[in-house]
Amino acid sequence: MSVIDKKWRAVIDEVLAESSTPLHYTDIAERIVERKLRIHLGATPAATVNAQISRSIKHDGSDSPYVRVDRGVFALKSMIGENPAAVPQGAENANAEAEEYQYDIITSFGMFWRRDNVEWSAMPKLFGVQQIGADSVDFYRQIGIYLLYDGREVIYVGRSTDRPLGRRLYEHTADRMATRWDRFSWFGLLPVSETGGIGVMPATYPAEKLVPALEAILIEALEPRQNRKRGDDLAAVEYSQKTRGSAKSVGIMARGGLVEPEYRTRWHDGAGI
Repeated sequence: MSVIDKKWRAVIDEVLAESSTPLHYTDIAERIVERKLRIHLGATPAATVNAQISRSIKHDGSDSPYVRVDRGVFALKSMIGENPAAVPQGAENANAEAEEYQYDIITSFGMFWRRDNVEWSAMPKLFGVQQIGADSVDFYRQIGIYLLYDGREVIYVGRSTDRPLGRRLYEHTADRMATRWDRFSWFGLLPVSETGGIGVMPATYPAEKLVPALEAILIEALEPRQNRKRGDDLAAVEYSQKTRGSAKSVGIMARGGLVEPEYRTRWHDGAGI
């Protein structure tokens, strides 16, 4: 007998009902993955959770079971009623936010991906996954900004617009940069669908979204010591590099086929590591 997945709304409700505090949609997605509440996660589980809740708030209005208590942070109305202290001050205005179906400007990014984990060709596969258990995405067709590193040092910043990201990186394996870089990071503009497809560029970007996006890229790429938080919403769109074949290189730390850069600096809960 085939196993039928529970609906996304059902597993979201289950996770929120068991939490004593509101949760960011990325945390909801992680708990769904960890507890194996769904069999098929798609390529963008965090985005799917966000979309499911946001649609309900927008279309169901006061009948929606959810309340947005902060940017990207949600709770069940029934739980908030039982524990009003769980809602941060000022949260009553949070539900006026615009719907968050897709991430603003930067739709996906990868940090410190290893050059030697890519099988280079004119059309290399750049596989990444949002979370363990999610479907992989090939970012060859992505466009945006990328950085090349020699160890930790940024030695080149480039853009992929007329040619896709995979092609631009491949070109750097044969040009004057060929022997100078061992890692790369990238920030993509094209949306990623739940099935792992790369979409098309939006016709326009609101001006008020551009500055936060630029700030987020700089914070993520440079990791300034005094910035105690990541760029807005970028935590939800990072993809880990997925290895192809065995990881033989010295220093690679793999878990479930994902490469974890050993010197990736992070800030957590407002305090530096």
